[in-house]
Amino acid sequence: MMCEVMPTINEGDSVSSQRGSQNGTDAESNFEQLMVNMLDERDKLLESLRETQETLIQSQTKLQDVLHERDVLQRQLNSALPQVLEIHQHCVIDYECIGNAEHDDSIDDGDDT
Repeated sequence: MMCEVMPTINEGDSVSSQRGSQNGTDAESNFEQLMVNMLDERDKLLESLRETQETLIQSQTKLQDVLHERDVLQRQLNSALPQVLEIHQHCVIDYECIGNAEHDDSIDDGDDT
């Protein structure tokens, strides 16, 4: 009678290898989820960057328009300012003349009384 000897199966190794492959699958799954999350975050950041760049371009355009309007108004003010100064000088001169004349009249009135 011959007995065939079968190789022994170590149960601890099979459980460990199953756990190792399960841990490997879990680690791979976690890594894939991490990559997906990173790609989603990157897409959100890129979209935010695009929106910010569009807002910047709009703001720069508005700034250019406002600067142009300021320059136009400044030129209008500069062209009108000499006229206003001239009118102001005439008013000051007229006031001084009127004030002197009234002052002279009050002196004359003081002499008559």
